[in-house]
Amino acid sequence: MSMSTGDEFEAEVEAELSLAESSDPERVAGLPASEWLFDPTDAEREEVELRNLLGAAEALEADPRSRGRRTGEGA
Repeated sequence: MSMSTGDEFEAEVEAELSLAESSDPERVAGLPASEWLFDPTDAEREEVELRNLLGAAEALEADPRSRGRRTGEGA
């Protein structure tokens, strides 16, 4: 059985979120800026955006009115 597009999307966002969480921006922020491989503020911002995206995808999936509707179709 194959995954639906929504399930694939959620799996991809969850994988990206896991990667963002593992970057440990709090620890990096304690280092001198010259040692940063990434800006910890950007990493935290990305994590928040991914959580919002995942929440929106889950809400859309839970909404029975969204079933069977293609992108761009009205209510």
